[in-house]
Amino acid sequence: MGSNNHIDSTAARDEQSLWQDDDGPEPSTTDSSELHIRSSLSSDIEDARLPLPIWMQESSKSFCWKWVPLPIRKISRSIIAWSKGPQPPVKLKIAPFYAFIQEAPLRILDRYLPRRVYKAALLVVTYFCWFLTFSLVLHRSANSGSIEGYGQPQPLWCGASYWSGGNSCGIDGNNCRPFDDATLAFKCPADCKSVIVLNPRAVGDQEVSYETLVIGGPADDASGSNFYRGDSFLCQAAIHAGVINNADGGCGVVSLSGRQESFSGSKRHGIQSFGFDASFPQSYTFISGISSNCGEVDLRWPLLAVTVIFTTMISIFTSSPAVFFASLFTMLFFHVGLVSDKPNIYDYPSLSSLMVERFLPSTFVAFVIYKYCVKPQLSGLTAQIEKSILWLGGAWVGALNNYTFDRIPIQRLTPHDLRAQPGAVPALATIVVLIFVIALGQIWYLRLEGRLRRYLAIYTVMGSFLVICVIIPTLSLRIHHYVLAILLLPGTGIQTRTSLLYQGILVGLFINGVARWGFDSILQTEAALIGDGQLDSLLPNLTTSVVGVASATFGWALPPAPYDGISVLVNDVERHRWYYGEGGPSYTRERHGHVEKEYFRFGYMRGSGSADYTRAGVWDVDGSWRTMKPGPSR
Repeated sequence: MGSNNHIDSTAARDEQSLWQDDDGPEPSTTDSSELHIRSSLSSDIEDARLPLPIWMQESSKSFCWKWVPLPIRKISRSIIAWSKGPQPPVKLKIAPFYAFIQEAPLRILDRYLPRRVYKAALLVVTYFCWFLTFSLVLHRSANSGSIEGYGQPQPLWCGASYWSGGNSCGIDGNNCRPFDDATLAFKCPADCKSVIVLNPRAVGDQEVSYETLVIGGPADDASGSNFYRGDSFLCQAAIHAGVINNADGGCGVVSLSGRQESFSGSKRHGIQSFGFDASFPQSYTFISGISSNCGEVDLRWPLLAVTVIFTTMISIFTSSPAVFFASLFTMLFFHVGLVSDKPNIYDYPSLSSLMVERFLPSTFVAFVIYKYCVKPQLSGLTAQIEKSILWLGGAWVGALNNYTFDRIPIQRLTPHDLRAQPGAVPALATIVVLIFVIALGQIWYLRLEGRLRRYLAIYTVMGSFLVICVIIPTLSLRIHHYVLAILLLPGTGIQTRTSLLYQGILVGLFINGVARWGFDSILQTEAALIGDGQLDSLLPNLTTSVVGVASATFGWALPPAPYDGISVLVNDVERHRWYYGEGGPSYTRERHGHVEKEYFRFGYMRGSGSADYTRAGVWDVDGSWRTMKPGPSR
């Protein structure tokens, strides 16, 4: 009864307070039990109230966003609430398949080497064994081969040639002499067939683009001449001639043969050569019967086996993310830079110096990758076999980019190349869709771990930086594959099987990009992007052309500023230069003795450098003139 009376008196006081003026005296303080009962009653009254209408909730919570339509505000609030993820967050962790088997290497190591110092000693011995084996095989590859009568062959890169394009060889090709009576013992690496011409190269009235550059050689039935034009890529010509093979490389002896009247085209050993039905002052052929004495040249496959074995051993027997990542990053970096996709340097002391120069700054980036991507993913992971297959296997796929992703028809991610290279646009669309699908999966996992908002902020900063780079005038944004790896790696710091694969591939791509090309800038000038490609410059305007069987005379309008001269190519060889003050703006070409077809191209000069040339006009053997087609050439 006492408690009921107490509740009635409390309710009466509450009722009285409802009618009191706001300026009246405060009610007297009650004891703690009365406060507890009052708050309970207040809670019951609050729960009994009807919810506020949605428009009143919107007005109180989103007044500053009232101009945004209500459905959009509701959807936005739902997305924001969804992005927070479940509470508490779910910590993703891989439960190994057949855990007893996958964790066996760690148990064996703990059983026979229980102390940490023993494990460290074993790791040092493993490093030493890899370094010793790798160095011995590399030394053998670098110094193998000696051709009797010609000495040790000279290493060449896959795109080496005697003759340079355009007017680089000067008037009559004098800068590229000798033309004949010279031999060279050479050594080519493996996989030279994959090297293609990225910028269009004129061969008479033909244009070579995104193809191998071999002109001439034996015909399809192995008949005819074995001569190759001087600007053919020598290693690819050797594959075409059957002197070496693409898988292993090889060495041989090439002999300069001087002027040839024509060159036949054919497809041999997987390489299509182009024909050229006019003369060229420099040609070469291969001396047969000596390549078998070359010895082992390119030992990239034995070296790959060596590094794969040691990296797999470290992956299986190592549970520390730091030891795992540091070991594999170092081994893969030097394997790519010295063996599988090395820069175009074949002096190994210079190449080793370059690799150390690139390795040191890359370790700082690698540390950031480890701390924020690799360590969160690999900490506590005991699935040793799955880690080796997914992470390490993916890293090898990315590191061997010249054998894997380079087969995709996208050589450079620039608007010009995407338009010019066959199949580039569909390939890019496929890649974008694939990345989008993968990103959706990673977003879901990041949300489960409660990290989605943080990573959205990171990618917002990255995206803003890229937008700023795009709008900078006079510079163009170029996404190298090492940059692509850095952009995508933050989203892989989750312990799932798919993330293991993605992270491994991206780390491999980063290693390949830096070891092969260095930290090339993502902002490049137009000239750096074009390289030896077409400049989209003005083309000469031929005002007169008097053509007969014995001679042909061409005249042109005076060059506009800033050009001061004209260069004339005949059969892709510069035969004439005209500058202001050197007589009339014309050139006469005469035929003596043997009559042959000739291809003429004209380009403006600025000092000693040339702009784009016209496409080829043809002076035929009957004295007729076929006007050049519109458009530039190089």
